[in-house]
Amino acid sequence: MNITQIKYVLELSNSSSMREAAARLYVSQPALSASIRELEEELGILLFERTNKGISLTDEGREFIGYAKRAVAQYDILEDRYLSRDSGKERFSVSTQHYNFAIRAFTNVIRSRDPEKFVFSIHETKTRNVLEDVSSLKSEVGIVSFSAGSEKLIKKLFKEYNLLFEPLMKRETYIYVWKDHEFAGREEISIEELSAYPCVLFDQTDDSNFYLTEEALADYDFGKLIKSDDRATSMEIIADLHGYSIGSGMLADDEAILKGMVSIKLKEEDTLTIGYITRKGSKLSEYGKEYVEELLKFKEL
Repeated sequence: MNITQIKYVLELSNSSSMREAAARLYVSQPALSASIRELEEELGILLFERTNKGISLTDEGREFIGYAKRAVAQYDILEDRYLSRDSGKERFSVSTQHYNFAIRAFTNVIRSRDPEKFVFSIHETKTRNVLEDVSSLKSEVGIVSFSAGSEKLIKKLFKEYNLLFEPLMKRETYIYVWKDHEFAGREEISIEELSAYPCVLFDQTDDSNFYLTEEALADYDFGKLIKSDDRATSMEIIADLHGYSIGSGMLADDEAILKGMVSIKLKEEDTLTIGYITRKGSKLSEYGKEYVEELLKFKEL
């Protein structure tokens, strides 16, 4: 087993066919198929089911993927730190759900430390990716939130990924609409009153991640739902279709990015707990420590 084979498995698991995965990897389909079969024979398990309708992961394959993601993340960290042309530069990385205070804290660290040479990274991404990034040390710190409905699951994942969670704030549930929306002047609204308009949610991609949504009301059956994985795209959809999104109401912090949006308090309650995670037993760098200090400036609990 080698790192190339593991990367092939990960790419294939995210593709609908062997042909699609081969095209993304820039290898021939027979070469990819042979590599996967060699790995399966070496491991003594079947990673993929092959049918005339395509490919799908087996139960053993899904388990393998969890370990494979962490192995590749660790390899990429080593390669980036010791083999890349940027190996002599200062490094720091953060992974976060979509919270602007996390970005502000990140830029404050750069402004304060002002290193001569550096490669810093901030990954605005899906919930499970934040957990995996911090667990694998791809990122030192992660920003996550959970609602009452997802609290039990995500705390279980904190333990599974060997993570420590520090709460920063609790936020009531709001919706965001564009400033010209007919409800823009309301102080409070019910989710039922919005049934004629599409709800725009951040796409977590995998249906198994349904309860890892970073928005509240994860179990609500929205009649009109649009999923987007880009903040600018979401805003454009909300403006063009008079849609709405669900959030924490922190427009004051997001003013520069969310200009044109207004928040309205939702009558339905599903409080979000927002905080940061670090890997248990891991020592933070000086940048990590300063980043946490910046985050604590937003602490309300």
